[in-house]
Amino acid sequence: MKIGIDLGGTNIAGGLVADDGKLVYKTSIPTVTESEEALLSAIVKVIEDVRKNAGDAEITAVGIGVPGHADDKTGIVVYCNNIPFVNTDLAGCVKEKTGLPCTIGNDANAAALAEVLFGSAKEFNNAVMITLGTGIGAGIIIDNKIFSGVNGAAGELGHICLYPEGLECNCGRRGCFELYGSATALVRQTKEAMEKNPESKMWKLAGSLDKVNGKTAFDAMREGDKAGKEVVNQYVRYLATGVLDVINFLCPEAIIFGGGVAKEGENILSPIREIVKDECYSDYGKQTKFLTAELGNDAGIIGAAFLGE
Repeated sequence: MKIGIDLGGTNIAGGLVADDGKLVYKTSIPTVTESEEALLSAIVKVIEDVRKNAGDAEITAVGIGVPGHADDKTGIVVYCNNIPFVNTDLAGCVKEKTGLPCTIGNDANAAALAEVLFGSAKEFNNAVMITLGTGIGAGIIIDNKIFSGVNGAAGELGHICLYPEGLECNCGRRGCFELYGSATALVRQTKEAMEKNPESKMWKLAGSLDKVNGKTAFDAMREGDKAGKEVVNQYVRYLATGVLDVINFLCPEAIIFGGGVAKEGENILSPIREIVKDECYSDYGKQTKFLTAELGNDAGIIGAAFLGE
């Protein structure tokens, strides 16, 4: 048995994970951000909770998925946005306080690993997971192992540049993928279309601009709304543009989409397949499969447990 910890900006989720990937026990507490020491204590509290509920099971290790730059080779969290870890030896601190070997890694990488080992991509050894959320998270799995690069920061596909003169990103560049393909981007695009189309059904569905979400344009499209359909088509076009870059560079066996928008399933997968078929550089032989994640919020916990494998 292993312990997996998914460290999020809102909650610290932890679980007891069997060798076959089954989540045996799960718990969570609010994330504490007052100080590094307080956050470390909270993480240890979750680990001890899981340990207490493990019964007689032997726990061999703990893994922690971190929402930021986590160096899996040194165990040091270099930086996390909204979390008070800067050059923090998280793996060392956890081992000292719990006595358990600890491995850390990026949370998106952990989720990708879980989907390849036990989820929708378990029949593949090489895959990329793209999570459509506030930004775009991504994990690259090669031969069932996370590709983390020289310093643990590889896989930031949200910052592939789609448009050099495009929108300004908080990373300092312009035209990044996540400014066009994230759920946040979809909400922005929906609001812009609503302001240009006061007759659109999107107004009735959302009620106001403040209540627009990632489903608004898709729901309007399903009701035959022209403006909603245009938003969806443009958004999918942005997604496909980023995906094409990933395929041309890595040619993975599969690309897995996660996050709330991915619940639209074939509404995004089918048109992406068509665009990729027409525009992919390598259009012969085996082609990349497009999937949606199936482990949901548990993927981060399950994948974290196997970071040390």
